[in-house]
Amino acid sequence: MKKIVLTFIVFACFIKAFAQHATKDEKKMEWWKDAKFGMFIHWGIYSVPAGIYKDKPVKGIGEWIMNTAKIPVKDYQSYAQEFNPDRYDPEAWVKMAKDAGMKYIIITSKHHDGFAMFDSKVTDWDIMGASPYKKDILKPLVDACKKAGIKIGFYYSQAQDWVHPGGAASGGSWDEAQKGSFDAYLDKISIPQVKEILSNYGEPDILWWDTPQNMTPERAAKFDAIVKQHPNLITNNRLGGGFDGDTETPEQFVPSTGFPGRNWEACMTINDTWGFKSNDKDWKSAKTLIRNLTDVVSKGGNFLLNVGPDAHGEIPAVSIERLAEIGKWLKVNQESVYGTTSSPFPFLSWGRATRKQQKLYLHVFDNPLDGKLKVPMLNKVTRAYLLSDSSKLLRTKRAGKNLELMLPKQLPDTINTVVVVEFSGEPNVAPPPVAGKKITASSEQPNAIAKNLLDGNRLTKWEAAKGQKDAILEIDLNTVLIYQPLLLMNHGTLGKIKNKTLF
Repeated sequence: MKKIVLTFIVFACFIKAFAQHATKDEKKMEWWKDAKFGMFIHWGIYSVPAGIYKDKPVKGIGEWIMNTAKIPVKDYQSYAQEFNPDRYDPEAWVKMAKDAGMKYIIITSKHHDGFAMFDSKVTDWDIMGASPYKKDILKPLVDACKKAGIKIGFYYSQAQDWVHPGGAASGGSWDEAQKGSFDAYLDKISIPQVKEILSNYGEPDILWWDTPQNMTPERAAKFDAIVKQHPNLITNNRLGGGFDGDTETPEQFVPSTGFPGRNWEACMTINDTWGFKSNDKDWKSAKTLIRNLTDVVSKGGNFLLNVGPDAHGEIPAVSIERLAEIGKWLKVNQESVYGTTSSPFPFLSWGRATRKQQKLYLHVFDNPLDGKLKVPMLNKVTRAYLLSDSSKLLRTKRAGKNLELMLPKQLPDTINTVVVVEFSGEPNVAPPPVAGKKITASSEQPNAIAKNLLDGNRLTKWEAAKGQKDAILEIDLNTVLIYQPLLLMNHGTLGKIKNKTLF
């Protein structure tokens, strides 16, 4: 037979498994694991400058403008007089989230600029003491969420604070007014405020920490002691000091295999910024967002999608449009998202998959040219149909180790058409064509060798030597291959394929 060697240029910094230790599957996580989709809201004083300082655009994300532009504390505090969100309508926000198919909302109670969006008793740098609005932002949103059956959570920056003396500052402080004791800041501002947001609004469902700069185990333990008083509270992994929390939080990307053994949530923006930035017009399409949601859920995670309201309390029109489009898709396909578990397949070239008991939901992004959807499973199938029209059954047949489904020439949804396959037993996934083949790498670590990619174990990994930014993988197939599924059996993000003529 003709010998074929495939050579991949792989970005080694991306091919890395996250073998996290498993956490106890607590009762409190049940609703969260079923929810799949939530809204992140980044809102605060930074929406006033909106990415512009001294009439010049400031690079980077909007909520970091004080740090990026090194705005003096006194100058930044003057923006508070312009923060008067007269068009803030929390009930409309909650309805928007609910119509989009979101099951929970997390809002910034205090970001890195130290401004509290609630009535804090330990500082005047809050919505009551520094803004003409003089109303608690959080309470009406909490009330609207409870009324609509939406879970509510608070983001809180526990370490970084660029206004209060002693607060941490990424890159170091730039104003004498910021100087002070970090421990004194934690004891007098941060810890009391965490107690406030956890006690003043009933029992919130989520507390979302961020940027644990300077957080030692001893410092973090003070916050953990507060959290333990709220047994149903879900926290993330950003407290610091070695406290893992309940969830992993990949930001602005979807990890190739999720986080085996851990609950995780990918947070992402609709454009390029979290806080409102007037000149950021780089909006993601509904296609991208729906497929991102599908990708995350197929890997066992939740999708936390951000909106950044302006200083008046209005969510940008494009964000509203995108949420409506996602909601329209979910209304038809909700069964394939909520309450599902991750895909049994390491990879599918045409899309993604989710599962619920004896149903597989095949999320078809790209319709095969021949109309034959190849699924590498060996189970007996009782029936297959489009989720949007269960009355029309799809023809299926066995083709070697693949199940073939005949799709209509025109899919009802060009973004993501969902096909339901009802099957018997546990998923019996056919091995990919690289199983048992020879694989070599130009660079590898002793405990993370190339062979791990073909061992079928999602908890092992291949990783290039430290400092190596790219590496070469070669797989000797020893035969001619008609390429369909991804060759690597577990966790690998492919870069450019060197020999494209093989496919």
